[in-house]
Amino acid sequence: MKVPRGFIAKLWSFISFLPFFLLLLSLGLLKGVIIGPIVVVIMVVGNSSVAIGLWPAHFFWTYYCVLKTKRVGWVLKLLVLLFLPLPLVLWPVVAIVGSLLGGIGFGFFSPLIATFEVIGTDHKDKCFHCFVDGCSEEIPAGEKPVDIRLSKLPKSLFIIPIAIAIDVPLITGVALWKSPYMLIIGWKRLLEDLIGREGPFLETVCVPFAGLAIVLWPLAVAGAVIASLFSSFGLALYSAIIVHQEDSIKFGFAYTVAVVSLFDEYTNDLLYLREGSCFPRPRYRENMKASDGLERRNSIDMKNEKESSRGSRLVSQRSKTLKQALQQYTPVQVWDWLFKSCEVNGRILFRDGLIEVKDIEECIVKGKCKKLGIKLPAWSILQCLLASAKSESSGLIISDEVELTRTNLPRDKVFEWFIGPLLIMKEQIKGLELSEDEEFCLKKLVMRNKNERPEDWDDTGFPSGDHVRRAQLQAIIRRLQGIVGSMSRLPTFRRKLKNLVKVLYLEALQSGIIASQGQGGGSSKSRRKGQGSVGTVDTKGPVVTQEERHRHNPQVPEDVV
Repeated sequence: MKVPRGFIAKLWSFISFLPFFLLLLSLGLLKGVIIGPIVVVIMVVGNSSVAIGLWPAHFFWTYYCVLKTKRVGWVLKLLVLLFLPLPLVLWPVVAIVGSLLGGIGFGFFSPLIATFEVIGTDHKDKCFHCFVDGCSEEIPAGEKPVDIRLSKLPKSLFIIPIAIAIDVPLITGVALWKSPYMLIIGWKRLLEDLIGREGPFLETVCVPFAGLAIVLWPLAVAGAVIASLFSSFGLALYSAIIVHQEDSIKFGFAYTVAVVSLFDEYTNDLLYLREGSCFPRPRYRENMKASDGLERRNSIDMKNEKESSRGSRLVSQRSKTLKQALQQYTPVQVWDWLFKSCEVNGRILFRDGLIEVKDIEECIVKGKCKKLGIKLPAWSILQCLLASAKSESSGLIISDEVELTRTNLPRDKVFEWFIGPLLIMKEQIKGLELSEDEEFCLKKLVMRNKNERPEDWDDTGFPSGDHVRRAQLQAIIRRLQGIVGSMSRLPTFRRKLKNLVKVLYLEALQSGIIASQGQGGGSSKSRRKGQGSVGTVDTKGPVVTQEERHRHNPQVPEDVV
């Protein structure tokens, strides 16, 4: 049913719907009158029993804590002890009154609201749900209650001791084997930060704590090994779930072997060691499909969705609508999008001359990857912020068909720390209302110029002469680079950066800028037209095989920018 347009249509819609509204209201009130007292009794009796039954313990423990604390002086303690009985005596009363009000609100209004929400659902038997919804526990369509089958229980119990006997020693052994690497790599990173005054040594007030971290780092390594020992039991016990889900002991044994490989690969990523694992990883599920990145919705479906959102009648935006399944993205999917975007933008910037061959060579040979590892991801994120600021989206426009909002964000605390500031910066950019010339100029400024003071842009041809406006943009760029710098410490960043550099190296080879000589990654001369020799790449450069050339030839779709 579409929203009526015009006064006559709206008036007729109101008159025709009025009897249905009154019937639904009467039914909802009746359900509230019946269900409300039951809910009130349950909540009041339950909460009151807890509040009154534990009141002596609360009374004693509160006095004990006030007397024992050393953060409060004796004068203040005496005053607190003198007035403390009042809130302690009022606490059961508040609990009972709060339970009463909560029971009335939940028990009466929940059935009432559920009665009206049925109209906005796609149930076939809406009349039945008008009577039932809000009175009993509801299970979403297609969802089955979690349960175990007794016929599968013996097989699940059989695999547990075998998995523990295999996984616990192997996983603990892998952790012990990697512990010296963790010790050395951690000390190396902390000492590099100490010498360069970066990371935890950047602020003077943090230097003593960072120095203490160097001293106590062996304890952190020992704690990681102990944590691996305890986690190995949980990983081994999960084999019973695999057996129950797949109904196969064979898959349970396969998981017992594969989990060691998974743990080994995770530790390799965490310690920046070689990608992958030397342990076998058999298939332990019937259908194991690798993630293809961000799932894209069909553009036709999106168009229909937009039209239906304009024309359909309005229903409650919470409850039923948001209880339905939402597309939930994972950190891995968004992580893949970022580097795909860096790959596309890196090729564009390379063709425009903002990324040069010497930047690729310095990253490969000398490990100086600030432009490719910091500035390029910062520019890719800035592109996303610019596109999101122009739209009416409340989130981030990742592509033409994917929108990242607070409802479909990955439920990951670390990821939320990154995405929160980006949403704020998007609103700041939206308020600046940048022109096309300013956006075009930002590309060069992010990749080549310093962004520390407004005066740094004086001779760059930036269209605006407003120093406040420049300072705001420079602050956004510096903050983006800081966010990328924090992201570079995540385990998989280094591996994906290597793949990105390899793609740009292949782009230079295919463009004829680097003339490859020899085979197997031998020395190659790099030359840009009209600029003379740029230098040579030593044997540390990426080995370009025929398979890699074929794999990287196809262009990445432009919609990931």
